[in-house]
Amino acid sequence: MVEYELPKLVVAGSNPVARSNVEDFIYKLVIEDKKTYGRYGIYETSHGLFETPNFMPVATIGNVKTMKINDLKMVNVDVIITNTYHLHLRPGEKIIEGFGGIHKFTGWHEPLFSDSGGFQAFSLAKIRKIEDDGIIFSSHIDGSTHIFTPESVIDIQTKLGSDTMMPLDECVPYPAGYGYAEEALNRTIKWAKRSKKHFSKVKRNNELFGIIQGSVYKDLRKIAVSEIVSLDFDGYAIGGIAVGEPQELGLEIVQFTAPLLPKNKMRYLMGVGTPEDILYSVSFGIDIFDCVLPTRNGRTGTFFTNNGKINIKNSVYAKDNSPIDEECDCYTCKNYSKGFLRHLFLSGEILGMHLGTIHNLYFYTKLMKDIRENIKKGTFDSWMKEKIEKMKGEEYAERNF
Repeated sequence: MVEYELPKLVVAGSNPVARSNVEDFIYKLVIEDKKTYGRYGIYETSHGLFETPNFMPVATIGNVKTMKINDLKMVNVDVIITNTYHLHLRPGEKIIEGFGGIHKFTGWHEPLFSDSGGFQAFSLAKIRKIEDDGIIFSSHIDGSTHIFTPESVIDIQTKLGSDTMMPLDECVPYPAGYGYAEEALNRTIKWAKRSKKHFSKVKRNNELFGIIQGSVYKDLRKIAVSEIVSLDFDGYAIGGIAVGEPQELGLEIVQFTAPLLPKNKMRYLMGVGTPEDILYSVSFGIDIFDCVLPTRNGRTGTFFTNNGKINIKNSVYAKDNSPIDEECDCYTCKNYSKGFLRHLFLSGEILGMHLGTIHNLYFYTKLMKDIRENIKKGTFDSWMKEKIEKMKGEEYAERNF
């Protein structure tokens, strides 16, 4: 095992420390796994540090649905990601800036990422139009017209005051022809250049990541890495995964792309994913993830466990007095039975959604902690295979990734 010492930095969850220089942001690669591309590292922001690999729950409008700040701390969440598109529409970045930024507005004083709104251009395709200068879209709230440009997206996120922001990009759905994927990539590269130039003029106490697009075409992904990395962003995100492609194909693209990115910068896989996706992607060299899956599933009664997913609404659980997961130490598992949780969900009780979210987020943060510990011990590869086999069976464990 490699000997290492954690740097004396501000730990996430402690009082935030104001910084005058953006260079105080640090990504430190501490350990590289010997059998995979897995990495253990530390990322410091102006609101504290967190260890990687890590997972960011999605706080679309500034909060993780059904969860209070104390709940997030109870399940050991270190960092969250919020949505530029939704916050721009309501309440608006000027109002949030007036509160002193997103941290003071929400009461979350730990590390916080913000996306660019580019994914909404993908998911809200019926109410938007993509042009070379940016994205024109209609508000899903009142139908009003808005324009996102590379520059305006930087300005919005600067007003929000997120620790780490993303540039405007074009996310391509699956399936997509090569010509469209190439056109979208070229547009993303042009926007990245404009974003970096504008960010250098307005940046405050935050960082800007570059986004790698290219759909499922490896030559386009390689071009994207070359062009985006040449702009020297503070970190790099892989976008355009989990947009309808088969799981195996998405993972193949991540496996190809991640090792091409600089070792000394953080690698972020956007919008992914299942526990299996995360485990494989860590083995390919990914450091941080976000996805709505654990919270959305938690609100609808689908729970992640060490032995696979369960749907608590199934009748088999009506008289079940056991917890969701015998191996789980979360608040939900220590206090509630499957039978009672099923009753809550069938009755439409809000408490069920809250308790389900607590369990799923705890499962994810515990998974990330176990990943980090096994990378440190040099046992990640064997542990990962056993974990996947236990959760999902041999069909996953036997894949040749």
